[in-house]
Parts: sequence; structure tokens; C-alpha cells
Amino acid sequence: MAVGIAVERGGREYNGRMTSFVVLSCMMAAMGGVIFGYDIGISGGVTSMEPFLKKFFPEVYTKMKEDTKISNYCKFDSQLLTTFTSSLYIAGLIASFFASSVTKAYGRKPSILIGGASFLAGAALGGAALNVYMLIFGRVLLGAGVGFANQSVPLYLSEMAPARYRGAINNGFQFSVGVGALIANLINYGTEKIEGGWGWRISLGMAALPASILTVGAIFLPETPNSLIERSNDHQKAKSMLQKVRGTEDVQVEFEDLIKASDISKATNNQFRKICQRKYRPQLVMAFAIPFFQQVTGINVIAFYAPVLFRTIGLGESASLMSAVVTGILGTTSTFISMLIVDKLGRRKLLTVGGALMLVSQAMVGGLLAAELGDHGGVSKGYAVAILIAICAYIIGFGVSWGPLGWLIPSEMFPLEIRSAGQSINVAVNFLFTFIVAQTSLVMLCHFKYGIFFFYGGWLALMTVFIYLFLPETKGIPMEQMEKVWRGHWFWKRIVGEEYGVYKLEEE
Repeated sequence: MAVGIAVERGGREYNGRMTSFVVLSCMMAAMGGVIFGYDIGISGGVTSMEPFLKKFFPEVYTKMKEDTKISNYCKFDSQLLTTFTSSLYIAGLIASFFASSVTKAYGRKPSILIGGASFLAGAALGGAALNVYMLIFGRVLLGAGVGFANQSVPLYLSEMAPARYRGAINNGFQFSVGVGALIANLINYGTEKIEGGWGWRISLGMAALPASILTVGAIFLPETPNSLIERSNDHQKAKSMLQKVRGTEDVQVEFEDLIKASDISKATNNQFRKICQRKYRPQLVMAFAIPFFQQVTGINVIAFYAPVLFRTIGLGESASLMSAVVTGILGTTSTFISMLIVDKLGRRKLLTVGGALMLVSQAMVGGLLAAELGDHGGVSKGYAVAILIAICAYIIGFGVSWGPLGWLIPSEMFPLEIRSAGQSINVAVNFLFTFIVAQTSLVMLCHFKYGIFFFYGGWLALMTVFIYLFLPETKGIPMEQMEKVWRGHWFWKRIVGEEYGVYKLEEE
């Protein structure tokens, strides 16, 4: 069943339908989000499993089981342990720049294929690891796969989707991340109970399943019309694909805009140099600010180390993993809700409301830990439940706002001539600060104790104000006309200049 739409454009319209062809293609591409989410969930779970710690990180295991003098907040403080988690993101950061060249020169599809294949190799190595070096090298391969997938998949989704439904389609990437994390948490909960202490191998090795689906599926994915025009002079092939994607023969208006954008793109010799020009200043600022803010929400303290955190407050191994399953379900559900409402309410409202909910939740967690959890012992059952509820509220806030929109907004705001470079900067900044957060979180937890939640709460307050002041609404605007939103914004128009026909944006 296709849904017809038309997007206003200076007195003319974009025609298109939400076709089953687009839905199926985007579902397959979104498997790139599943592999990313699976890794986030699996790494946090296995690092709380005693057999895994005993084999690869014996110092952490000893502190957890035998050291009665060490603070609750410091039991998992190990740079080697955090390197296991964070090495993926340094590899992803580096890979994202190679992915930019591949995406521009060869298309979105080859980047997705490379990402799946690299992740598949990393999963196999991790599941078979005999020592910590094999384990970390496997993480590097996983990181390369995630770097290619995260660079190309959000672009693919945004370019394939009709403008009116671009938010919902692109949010499918974060929804897939949530699904992957939830599956990982469920697998961790089951494998932890396997006798013999080798369940962690299943947890790590099972990453090969979604990676295989993505790798094989990428072979059959169609290329986006934007990429076909950008890389070839065979405009008829691109037009035929656009007609198939939009479900109508009448695509001339959109096709003309794609050709104009492609002509500008082909005249660009160095995208990274071009994106530094004044007229692209808003996009460049957002390419740095949005992924930075997404990470300093503190989400990865929860996502990577939720089972570790729950063990810190006194829950047992199984209870900690089950709590991670609960938060995974809430994260996935809230992201699905975001998919349904993002193109109705807009990006700004969701980011503002979600940021406020996360701020309150972080303050509650910090306050509860300050009141009850000392350096030794645990917390009462009532406090543990209250902390879990506050964390769940935080997960919901992230799931409807910064989780999906942190990927959606950058993928839709770049003009074609700087799109690959802009997305690479977005992914690289995301991975850089993911690495920093992952590498420092357990150290900060040890030294800041409950203060770490107030630290991230301060960033949440700052980013909510930033979004309110500096991010224009982008819902429903065709990607090839997105520059007009900056020319209509109270602040950015002073930098990029005003032109005739500026969109008169409504205050959200």
C-alpha cells in the first residue's frame, strides 16, 4: 500500500509515495544500526560476567570479589577494561574518513557492504579470542565495520525517504540500534547462566548473525538516486531509480534539483576544504555540536556499563543483566514512539522535552546515590528500585530525542556537495567523544562517585539551551533545499546571508 505525498517547493511540488520498495530497502540498510546496538549492549554485559573478567581482566575480578577495602565506585576502574570497550570507537573514527571517500566515489551501497564484512570478521575473532590481544583486535575490526556503516546508512536512509517521512525512516536507524542492544542484553542474560563459564563466547560471536544479514543484504540493495547522479552522467538510470523509489513517473521537479546539486558537487575537488567555507558554517558547527552533545548526555555511561553500574549499587549478576534488559526494552519502545511523532512535532520540540526529562533523571540518580550509597556496602531495595526508575526515565528521554535525532539531523542537513564529508565529520566526532566517554567513565565514577551524574546533567542543561537558540526546524524540508532553513534563522542568516524566497519558519 503506497501513501501519496507532495512537498511544497517555491510554488511547485515534489511528488512521491512511501512505497514498499523504499521500506524494504531501508529495513535492510538499517541492519547497520542493529550491529552497532548489538555491540553496545554486548560489551557492557560481558564486562560484568565473572568468567570473562577472570580470563581477560583478573585484576578487576580480584577487586570485585576479594578486595573489601576498595570503594564501590572503583571496583571496575581499569584502563585495560575500558580499552576493550573504547578501542572500537577509535577504529570507527579512523574508518569513517576512509568511508567518506568510498561513499562519494563508489556509492552508499559499497560502504554498507564493507561495514558488514568487517564487523563479521571482528565478531568471529572476538568469539574465538584466547587472549586480550585477540579480543581487542577483534574490537578494532568491529570498529571499522561500525565506522563504515554509521557513515553510510543514515545517508542512505535520508536520501531514499520522501521528505515528509524522512524523520521516521531515518529514526529507524536508532530504532535498529535499540533493537540490537535489546537482543544483546537478552543474550547476555541467557549466556551468563551457561555452566562452564564460556557463555561470553556466544555473546560476542552472535554478532556475526546481524553482520551476515547486512553483508548479504547489501549486495541486493539499490543505490540511491542522489548517489547515481553524483557518480555518473547516465541521468536516465538515475531518473528511473527515482521513479521507482517515489512510486510515480512524475519526478521531474525533484530530479532537476538533484541534478543541480550534483553539478555543484562534481565541481567540488575537496569536500573537507569546502565545508570550511563561510556559507557552510552552520552545517559545520552542527556536525561538531550535535554528536558531541549526544555523547555528553552521559548515555554511554548507561549503555556500556549499565550492568556494571547496577552491580555497583549492590544488585547481583543476573539481576544486573535483567535490569539492562528492562532499560533496553524501554529504549527501543521510546525510539519507536519517536519514529511516529518526529515528522509531526518536529526535531526541536523532541530535543527540548527529551533533554529536560534526561536532566531531571540524571539529577535524581545522582541525588539518590549521594544519599544512600557509600564507599562500602550496597543500597536498600527501595533505593535500588528508585535508582532503576530514574535510569528508565532517562532512557526514555534519550530514546525519543537525542538517540535518534542525533543521527537524523546531521544526515539531512548537508547539501550534496559536502554530504559525504559532513557525515564523516559527524561520525568521527561521535566516535571520538564516545571513545573519550568510554575510556574515562569508570575513572570518573571512581573519583567523582555520584557527582558524575551531576556532571552530565550540566551538559544536558547547556545543550537544551543550545538547541532552543541555534537549531532551526528541519521537518518536511527536502534535502536539496535545506540551505534555506539557515537563511531564515535569526542567528545563522547573519553568517550565510539572506536571499529571496527564504523559508518563513514557524516557531516550534
